[in-house]
Amino acid sequence: MEKRKPRPARSVKRMDIKLSQCFIAVDDHDKALAFYRDVLGLEVRNDVGFEGMRWVTVGAPSQPEVNIVLEPPLADPNASAADRQAMAELLAKGLLRGVIFQSDDVDATFERIRAAGGEVLQEPVDQPYGVRDCAFRDPSGNMLRFTQPRGK
Repeated sequence: MEKRKPRPARSVKRMDIKLSQCFIAVDDHDKALAFYRDVLGLEVRNDVGFEGMRWVTVGAPSQPEVNIVLEPPLADPNASAADRQAMAELLAKGLLRGVIFQSDDVDATFERIRAAGGEVLQEPVDQPYGVRDCAFRDPSGNMLRFTQPRGK
């Protein structure tokens, strides 16, 4: 077997890439807003309707450059009934998306969300990879994790 020689390092201009938006599918925007805005404390940045669908943008006040878009499960007005049903079933099972939030006090975050009726998937626990975390489902079934670096 022939050994490959490593390529010499090239001078490459470094790109500055940052997260701008992520998307979470929701089946009821009003219930999603009650959770993301009222329970989690995210601010509403935009609320747009188009062709019978709705997109709501929320985000943490401490991260004005990062947006979470609450979108329809299938944002295609031409989708078939079978495709819509398939997406609704995946969403109900929590198989479409997941988001991880960071908290400075995961235990207090857990108690606040549980007290508001959040569906608990995992109580706070110290993980072997250096965080304490917990998990919930949002009103549409998406898994949300809340982490805190251990030692903080």
